[in-house]
Amino acid sequence: MRRSAPRPLSIALQSLERTIAPSTPLARIQQAWPAAVGEVVAANAVPLRERGGTLTVYCKQAVWAQEVSLMAAEVTANLNRELGDDLVREIRTTATPR
Repeated sequence: MRRSAPRPLSIALQSLERTIAPSTPLARIQQAWPAAVGEVVAANAVPLRERGGTLTVYCKQAVWAQEVSLMAAEVTANLNRELGDDLVREIRTTATPR
């Protein structure tokens, strides 16, 4: 059976993304981050590293570091719900990348 039209490029790109995306805990967290924290926070705070359940988040300004720290319990719950497991147990913030 022949196709009457080409397949959308988005289908191929999604398949390629799944194939080449790293499967590290940090990569999974970075992918789930915008859905877990919302667009505004995601634009100002970025997951930087994960070690043993502790997630370090780089924030553009100290005020964002404080905000993410205050929201840590909610962000942790949202992230783990998005990830489907209890990968993140603690969130630390920094306003200077290390």
